Amino acid sequence: MQLVINTFGAYLSRRGELFQVKVDGQSTEISARKVRSILISTGAAFSSDAVQLAVEKNIDILFLDKYGDPFGRVWHGRPGSTTAIRRMQLVAAQTDFGVQLALDWVGRKFDNQISLLTRMRDRRTRLSAQLTEAIGSLKTLKEQAHDLTGNIDARRQSLLGLEGRAGRTYWGAVSLLLPTHFRFEGRSRNPARDPFNCLLNYAYGILYGVVERACLLAGLDPYIGFIHTDHYNKPSLVFDLIEQYRIWADESVLGLFSSRKIKQDLFDKLKNGLTLNKAGKAVLIEAFTAFLDEATRYRGRNITRRDSIQFDLHRIANELLERDTDTKDSE
Repeated sequence: MQLVINTFGAYLSRRGELFQVKVDGQSTEISARKVRSILISTGAAFSSDAVQLAVEKNIDILFLDKYGDPFGRVWHGRPGSTTAIRRMQLVAAQTDFGVQLALDWVGRKFDNQISLLTRMRDRRTRLSAQLTEAIGSLKTLKEQAHDLTGNIDARRQSLLGLEGRAGRTYWGAVSLLLPTHFRFEGRSRNPARDPFNCLLNYAYGILYGVVERACLLAGLDPYIGFIHTDHYNKPSLVFDLIEQYRIWADESVLGLFSSRKIKQDLFDKLKNGLTLNKAGKAVLIEAFTAFLDEATRYRGRNITRRDSIQFDLHRIANELLERDTDTKDSE
């Protein structure tokens, strides 16, 4: 489970092998064996003993700002892999192999978006013409991404441009799927200008934390990316990898609107946008966590979506190790 601390003034401490959370004089205890990670999304305090228990049990503590973006993490200092993985990751970032990996991830993103819009078209027949047009555009852009030529830097820049065009097409179609009074004009961030983007930004923030954790467990360096290479001091690999998983956040947020769980009182107004309040965060976190922990079919077996990310990243790490072995054998 993910332990979520979402109440201002909460206090996290340790009692033996238990985490103890105190909120407004009430205390709750959770066995450390049941906790996968701890997410703190508001002003809270914690004891060094609680941090020690988390480190001992390989539990990361992730901090989110008011927009849902991760700004810090407590993690053990032990390396999770051999140095060979990160060495080959650096090599791959400068070769066609790394670019091809990233192209495959973006291809999955296009496939996911096309699949979602196709399913929605089957349910929303009145939007058939608009969704069909968007699906066709995304298919064309996917083919263009697959056929990119030129040197590595040129392909990186071209891919980012294609992603931008695809995003405008995709989000225009997604907006049509919402109730009329919740429709939006494109993506907006920090702060969001509308409820949909406000929820989506927060869901993406949670997803960033999940993907970064999976990187660390697999022995990959989150800061060595293959496409987003110019983001200084940012987890570039996480930016690359998350593209293929964003659809889960999209689906979760759409599902909240479809089930009529989104009300205006879940948001607080800012000078130039919106932010989720405590009740809004609770609704989003509960829904998205349940979605990530739902079992799905993965390579012939049933595992949670969250665990499938970990399996994917271990496969990438193994591919890098195999390339390192092949390089040594050829010397």
